[in-house]
Amino acid sequence: MPELPEVQTTVNGLQKVLPNLKIKDVWTDWPKTVKGNSFQKFKHEIIGEKISAVKRRAKNILINISGGKTILIHMKMTGHLLYGKYNQIPYSNVLENIGIRKNSKKTNNLRWVPADKKSPLNDPFNRFIHFVFTLSNGKHLAFSDMRKFGKLALEKTSALPHSPHLSHLGPEPLEKKFTLKKFSERLLKKPNGKIKTVLMDQVIISGIGNIYSDEMLFLAGIHPETKVSKIKINGIAKLFSAMKKVLKKGIDFGGDSMSDYRNINGERGKFQEKHNAYQKTGSRCAKRGCFGVIIKKKIGGRSAHFCSIHQKLY
Repeated sequence: MPELPEVQTTVNGLQKVLPNLKIKDVWTDWPKTVKGNSFQKFKHEIIGEKISAVKRRAKNILINISGGKTILIHMKMTGHLLYGKYNQIPYSNVLENIGIRKNSKKTNNLRWVPADKKSPLNDPFNRFIHFVFTLSNGKHLAFSDMRKFGKLALEKTSALPHSPHLSHLGPEPLEKKFTLKKFSERLLKKPNGKIKTVLMDQVIISGIGNIYSDEMLFLAGIHPETKVSKIKINGIAKLFSAMKKVLKKGIDFGGDSMSDYRNINGERGKFQEKHNAYQKTGSRCAKRGCFGVIIKKKIGGRSAHFCSIHQKLY
């Protein structure tokens, strides 16, 4: 699932291209993506509106439009947003382009494909397009989502912080006002929780998931099964510093594309090239002077990757 750095990378890209464009049309072959309203009502309320800004809250993308409304998009497990010029062609043509002939009713369906065949938008991970906004500059904002778990909703901008989509979320970890003291207070809301699980709890702190929790715990030298109450003050301080450093690094490298994530141009991020722990099972620990090996263990139903030596269990 895209985490804070991937969502912020997407927001940064969209903020450069979307403001002042109008939404001319909306298409979907999976209307269940829209939550809280029917697709037809969603479509009716946003066509003709102008985009003013694109922001982020936790793992949610917020597209502010005229009329005091905001389109909320959560990419969930396999979703990502793509920006460019697309064409609609029959599905049979798509299959023929990749050397497959198929006779079925599906061949009459239309599919969206990038106009530029050499564009990174043609990456195979970008082909699962189920939602498309047609924009006033002739380009499109497409939502590719292989598993169809993504979510779109339309809310009044003024009411958004109190909506069911956002009201439960914890503070933003990269905000300047999120201090070490507040970080400690948030973690201690679950003193008996395992630190890996608590870090990923969106009610405690927003935006952190499996990848970045592994990496920040590695950097801080803390075992993922350590109970929050057992971590000493200096350990909390190290973790706070590691959190800031790892999340900022994730943004600097354009997010993590170990799996499905791509930026709005269809390109892979590069943070997966910087992993110390996540998906490095069996590798020698990268910490200088440490002779441990990265191991994998299920914690709270999620996979944790950590060093067997320097990440001590308190």
